[in-house]
Amino acid sequence: MEAYLDNSATTPVCPEAIKAINQTLTECWGNPSSLHYGGIEAADMVGEARHAIARKLSCADDEIVFTSGGTEANNLAVFGAANAYRAKGTRIILSSVEHPSVNEPARQLEMQGYDVVRIRCDKFGRLDERQLMASITPSTALVSIMAVNNEVGTIQPVEKIRMAVKKANSRALIHCDAVQAFGKMPLKPYSMGVDLMTISSHKIHGPKGVGALFIKKGTRIVSRTFGGGQEHGIRPGTEPVPAIAGFGAAAAALPDINYQLKKTAELRDYLLFRLRELDGVVINSPEDALPYVTNISVLGFPSEVLLNFLSEMNIYVSGGSACSKGHKSRVLASMNLDTQRINSALRISISRYTTKAEIDYLIEGIASAQKSIMRRL
Repeated sequence: MEAYLDNSATTPVCPEAIKAINQTLTECWGNPSSLHYGGIEAADMVGEARHAIARKLSCADDEIVFTSGGTEANNLAVFGAANAYRAKGTRIILSSVEHPSVNEPARQLEMQGYDVVRIRCDKFGRLDERQLMASITPSTALVSIMAVNNEVGTIQPVEKIRMAVKKANSRALIHCDAVQAFGKMPLKPYSMGVDLMTISSHKIHGPKGVGALFIKKGTRIVSRTFGGGQEHGIRPGTEPVPAIAGFGAAAAALPDINYQLKKTAELRDYLLFRLRELDGVVINSPEDALPYVTNISVLGFPSEVLLNFLSEMNIYVSGGSACSKGHKSRVLASMNLDTQRINSALRISISRYTTKAEIDYLIEGIASAQKSIMRRL
């Protein structure tokens, strides 16, 4: 048996996306910038995908800019907003638990003289709203807060930022990294007061290598790439039609979000019920976390050792963010968890394809690992 429970890292590609990709590879393979029929046909495929994604965000088609993935979209948002608004302010605000593709660009800007404020978080990874409100000033250029934390599933109060920006008499842009939220919870950037929003294909059963940045009409950011007019000149370059078509098909194939959220919550509750049968397991995610992500610690057992043991049983989980490459979790450290919990943390992330049988096999695997590793120690 196999249990794939690392869906926050990537998801299996759905049949609808595979069909769309194959069509563009075998039938509709023209350059979408070409003016002949083959190019127009390819451009139509890109347009259909853009429309499918825009519908999921309740925004206009031309507010969607395709990128190579969530990392590029986050970089484009952070650098693009900072450079566009530098004359009006150099303060950038983010949480202490942002994804590296937001935190590292902010660090680069910090070295260039920007005033970067990282909002602290509580033991559940929830940002300190009071510090956030107090940190926004008229000189703030950008506030970047993720919708859902990629390691523990904490849902952040993104909707409250717009009010704080107005109260501070600031013209700051608001960016939301919604990579872990898109397709899993209701997202409407306009009602959330967001100017920029990052989403990704391979987190919703689409192909890797493509993502998108929602850019609200009237919002100005500075491009980091030059040489063509594609994507409104913001992200020029020949569009990867197969990847974009797959992304659009995966978005169109998403089930009703509220219905799926309820089903996923039931499966997560079953996971928590089974985990409580094990000794020495602590839940690091908050009770109100997005149910797709559950972070635990199996106390006394190093994450890497557990991961290797489970992998040998064809059980696939993660020690944290797939982008951390085995480094100590900055998210769990920001939550002030003790070293033992951090060093023994596992991230279990499920999808609409996850079954109870996979959960049962995971529990069997952890129990077996505890017994086997304890004998070796």
